[in-house]
Amino acid sequence: MTDATAADLPASGGRPNKSILVEDALTRRRNRSEKRFMLYGLGAITISLLVLFIMLFTIFRDGTSAFFQASLSFPVTLDAEQLDEDGNRDPAEMASVTTIGYGNLLRASLVDYLAAEGISTDEIEEGNVGSLISRDGPAQLRDRVLADPDLIGQTVDVKIFATSRLDGYLKGRVTMETALLDSNVSPEQLQLADRLSEAGILTTAFNPQFLTAADASDQRPEAAGLGVAIIGSAYMMLLVLIMALPIGVAASIYLEEFAPKNWITDVIEVNISNLAAVPSIVYGILGLALFINFAGLPQSSTLVGALVLTLMTLPTIIIATRASLRAVPPSIRDAALGVGASKMQTVFHHVLPLAMPGILTGTILGLATALGETAPLLLIGMVAFVGDYPASPLDGGFLDPATALPVQVYAWASRSDPAFIERSSGAIIVLLGFLLVMNAVAIVLRRRFERRW
Repeated sequence: MTDATAADLPASGGRPNKSILVEDALTRRRNRSEKRFMLYGLGAITISLLVLFIMLFTIFRDGTSAFFQASLSFPVTLDAEQLDEDGNRDPAEMASVTTIGYGNLLRASLVDYLAAEGISTDEIEEGNVGSLISRDGPAQLRDRVLADPDLIGQTVDVKIFATSRLDGYLKGRVTMETALLDSNVSPEQLQLADRLSEAGILTTAFNPQFLTAADASDQRPEAAGLGVAIIGSAYMMLLVLIMALPIGVAASIYLEEFAPKNWITDVIEVNISNLAAVPSIVYGILGLALFINFAGLPQSSTLVGALVLTLMTLPTIIIATRASLRAVPPSIRDAALGVGASKMQTVFHHVLPLAMPGILTGTILGLATALGETAPLLLIGMVAFVGDYPASPLDGGFLDPATALPVQVYAWASRSDPAFIERSSGAIIVLLGFLLVMNAVAIVLRRRFERRW
């Protein structure tokens, strides 16, 4: 036996040699530990996706119906004696006819039409038949007549919103049992609604006014829309982009490329990081004290909201921009300086273009975060009921009262009528759509401007 062969044999009473083909106890424990860790991670991801699915499913289940609205279709004779006694077709005189007169006209026309169609309403009083029409219906008809006075004296087909209870009955939100306890609707009215639905008079269709109309009072939730909230959010995001992007990028370039490395710079960097972690409601308190009480800017205006959201977004943009600048290889700077470029030329001609994908991504993600903020906007009064659209930016619309999508969600969710709860879920869907679009734009811009080195 040679010495090499003898070296491979374990000594008497010694530890046996190991083989890489056979797992020992320690290796088996380590492999089991790795498998458990993988299972824990997979379980955490599964739970997260499950919670996200349940949340989205609940929102879309409750909110999709908000984009559809029940309406009554029937002919209305526009009596000239009621709407224009003098027959002058003078818009000023016609405007003096209130919605009460149009409401009486609508109710009488609906009763006459149902009688002509042979639809029995004997178990319901005439006033209760007319109460199937939304309180917004007379205003709809009045606006149509004022827009075209030649309609007076003619019989026109109208499509008027039904009440929220009737709309809820067609969507399954209201039942015969709940109608017994509801003072706003009766089981007899719901039975009549079934007959109207069979006759094609009561139908449900897509409601574009949900996206374009202004908010409505508690008495007519079926007419409430997101138009003012969408415009208010668009105005604020435009102002935030105009103010936050140049300020944030300029501050980041100075701190990262030009500022001396001393204790003052360190204090600034620490404070920027701390501001990014400050609760958003603190910015609302700051905006209330600084912009409204001290500067005297109009309460509930998009300008005040944009200033508050700009303060909240700046730390995020500065941090993202500095990280993007820091990610550019030092060799790019050295090469530019080596061929005679100045420090300014190096930063703006070489470093900044390469950092642009990260800067744009951080900016859009910061805007998306600001778009979903509610607490700071509540403190500056943007939760107030706003029934008029703000003017265009060229006409000072930034100073007009407005609201925002997340605030509108909060306002509708706090109202008692179930129709507003449905609309709040629909508003969340619109808000999620905006956020998805902004994130998609961030991905596209990042890939469009990304350069590999």
